[in-house]
Amino acid sequence: MSAPAQHLTVLLREAVEALAIKPAGVYVDATFGRGGHSRAILERLGPSGRLLALDRDPRAIAAAAAIGDERLRVVHRPFAEMAAAMGEAGFGRADGVLMDIGVSSPQLDEGERGFSFRFDAPLDMRMDTTQGETAAEWLARADEREITQVVRDYGEERFAFQIAKKIVAARNERPVATTGQLAALVREAVRTREPGQDPATRTFQALRIHINQELEQLALALPQAVDMLNPGGRLVVISFHSLEDRIVKRFLRDAAAPDASLPKNLPLMASQLPQPKLRLVGKPVKASAAEIAANPRARSAVMRVAEKC
Repeated sequence: MSAPAQHLTVLLREAVEALAIKPAGVYVDATFGRGGHSRAILERLGPSGRLLALDRDPRAIAAAAAIGDERLRVVHRPFAEMAAAMGEAGFGRADGVLMDIGVSSPQLDEGERGFSFRFDAPLDMRMDTTQGETAAEWLARADEREITQVVRDYGEERFAFQIAKKIVAARNERPVATTGQLAALVREAVRTREPGQDPATRTFQALRIHINQELEQLALALPQAVDMLNPGGRLVVISFHSLEDRIVKRFLRDAAAPDASLPKNLPLMASQLPQPKLRLVGKPVKASAAEIAANPRARSAVMRVAEKC
């Protein structure tokens, strides 16, 4: 087992400040990770404040147990089930929801999890290791067309067809069961790559997103978060690549706009028009140069904030 690496929470101060925490409020950390955001939220909550934290990863849930704060309720569930988790916890509505999307540093740095090509390990890639299909199992059964589509759509990889063809040919000889095998196959198939980027980067990202249904989970979670918020409550979302950020940006934009489906010349008074659900707060926030220097993984982070109308 690889040694655990230090986890640096991205945009920690900016995200917690964006929540505008009320000491007696109710908050949701939809992606606990290793608890950086949750701990900072708890520091600002008073004795009657409450925090619900969710995570799909059993190791994250184990880390949460070490906090030992009676104001914190921890649930082993994906954030797409946050509304059900809120109801079961009896928390009612929330004054703020924080979603820090994507893979965490511990998941990348614990080689046996199979997320990274930097370690030769079983090709797992599941965030929740208690259920679901591993990346190796999916690659063993998916056809060339399916693999091409996943690598192209989720990895934005222009050599997706060549990679899929190489994988299918290789598995006829032996199963593609380790990260090292997959990375080697991708490197053989990819003819050119941006300087400083390993040829396997996009394929590993694509498989991880597919195995964990990350974009589908995000699309399900965003409207739940809005519905859970009290008026004036904040939704804070941190994403790490363009596919996620595109979903977040469009959702927030649409929720902050009047109903565009109505005919333009419909004779209605302003008070009769459907009201927006959200108000956008500020501009997208990115990590500072100092944070990126300390934690290079922060360089792609984008934080968007909205407030419930």
